[in-house]
Amino acid sequence: MIPIHSRTQTSIDFSADLFRQSKHAVVLTGAGLSTPSGIPDFRSTGTGLWSSDEPMEVASLNTFRTEPEKFFHWFRPLANQIFYAEPNPAHCALATLEKAGRIASIITQNIDTLHQKAGSQTVIEMHGTMQTLTCTQCYHQVGASVHLASFVDKGEIPLCPKCNQILKPDVILFGEQLPQAAWHKAQQAARHCDLMLVVGSSLEVLPVAGLPMQALDRGAHLIIINNTPTYLNVRADISIFEDAAVILPAIAERVLNG
Repeated sequence: MIPIHSRTQTSIDFSADLFRQSKHAVVLTGAGLSTPSGIPDFRSTGTGLWSSDEPMEVASLNTFRTEPEKFFHWFRPLANQIFYAEPNPAHCALATLEKAGRIASIITQNIDTLHQKAGSQTVIEMHGTMQTLTCTQCYHQVGASVHLASFVDKGEIPLCPKCNQILKPDVILFGEQLPQAAWHKAQQAARHCDLMLVVGSSLEVLPVAGLPMQALDRGAHLIIINNTPTYLNVRADISIFEDAAVILPAIAERVLNG
């Protein structure tokens, strides 16, 4: 077991108390939650995806439409990491808390489906999902597993089984609108929670970054677990700058077993 500093343990205990007092807790997760599973985040210096690539050049809707080969060339290493990734202890801790009735829903900026793999049931995916692909011409939707396996292993661009046109992963690219149903659910969750836990998000990407403020404005408590500060740390009840894969299991253990 990794030793936990006494000050961090105090924050863990306080966080657990907030969970035990909460009637409707909501979680917002970002890329930092999945880095222990081997999936890079976007903005970490040196290791983040945008340290070496300009997002509008490789991950925009315009690039996908005009130069799909360029998009898929950039996307393949990330798809490989996501395709073979497994949930880490942070995902499992959240799933355990949800199963115990301590979490009402999880709002995620991640596309890796690791929450679902860990067993979480109520997951609101704000930036789309890697579970499906949709044809750009006939809009036929297919499950991702078979098509992504060929793409990841052989570099074959996925094609529609009906019309043979390119399949687009159902992830939100730069220049695309957020899925409106998911955005509505996320706003409802933020506005009705009495506790919001933010994990692994820099809270830099709008409009999702504004959800914790909506919760705060309605009197909710706020816990932030992230490696770097966010614009809302000054408003948080608790801020923990540690590895979520260590901290979340410790919080869950304290919540459920005292």
